[in-house]
Amino acid sequence: MSSARKLLHALVLIGLGIGLTVPAAAAQAEPSPSELTEQINKASTELEKVVESYNKLNEQLKQTKAAATALSAKMGPLEAQLAKADTEVGQMASVAYRTGQVGTASALLNGSGPLADRLGMLDQLARDRKRQLEGFTEAERRFTEQKATLDATQAKQTAQLKELAAGKKKIEGDLDKLYKMREEAYGSATTSSGGYTGSIPSISGKAGVAVRFAYNAIGTPYVWAGESSSGYDCSGLTLAAWRAAGKSLPHNAAMQWDVVAHIGRGSLQAGDLVFYNGLGHVAIYVGSGKVIHAPQAGESVELASVDMMTPYGYGRVR
Repeated sequence: MSSARKLLHALVLIGLGIGLTVPAAAAQAEPSPSELTEQINKASTELEKVVESYNKLNEQLKQTKAAATALSAKMGPLEAQLAKADTEVGQMASVAYRTGQVGTASALLNGSGPLADRLGMLDQLARDRKRQLEGFTEAERRFTEQKATLDATQAKQTAQLKELAAGKKKIEGDLDKLYKMREEAYGSATTSSGGYTGSIPSISGKAGVAVRFAYNAIGTPYVWAGESSSGYDCSGLTLAAWRAAGKSLPHNAAMQWDVVAHIGRGSLQAGDLVFYNGLGHVAIYVGSGKVIHAPQAGESVELASVDMMTPYGYGRVR
């Protein structure tokens, strides 16, 4: 083989080697820790939106159940009214069958006595019948109307329950993926900051109760849809803190925004709520430029700067 051909043969072999090994090496490239952290934060933000949507639907389901209970309570008396009116109409029909209303009317018209008196009796008989029939018709209308509303409310409740079940399944699937990412990046699916050991600021009134509760919750794990000492999500923590102070909040950041008094940054006081991510996240302000919040799945309740993210707005519990 000539020198030129040997050189060409060698170049072909090298080229084949490059073609076989370079793409394989590129395919095995692992994301850096910073890239994994970025992916985790993005996945956590998306998951929080899904969790808050779940929480909102759960709040709406509570309202639907309350409406159904109220409607059911109305149905009993309405059904009794309808039954009473039905009985009265039945009795009227029975009398008409036995005596014959035409015969009664004829007797009144053809009988003895002043005509004016007999006509008056006939008019009274007609009015009594009309009242009985109108009473039955109105009772039937009210019952039918409320029954239709109750049926629609119960159908809505059934649809909401199905939607909640689907939402729960999606959240659990997303959590599995997120925990695997965290384990790959940090060596553990969950981390904890531990309980708070510093001094808790002394704040008077109900706001002080809510703030003390939040400080004592530091280190509690993030649990989606959680609102108890076993775990909290963001709106579950603010709900629980203010519940301890005797105030009721819905379990959803956007719905909490709807029920608080909106204030400016300069008016912030301990106990106020701070909203983030287009009402997708909420924290409780504890003074000195700090908030306490339930960050994301895999982490625990923590103390952070009020500017940990760009605030959307500020609210005071009424």
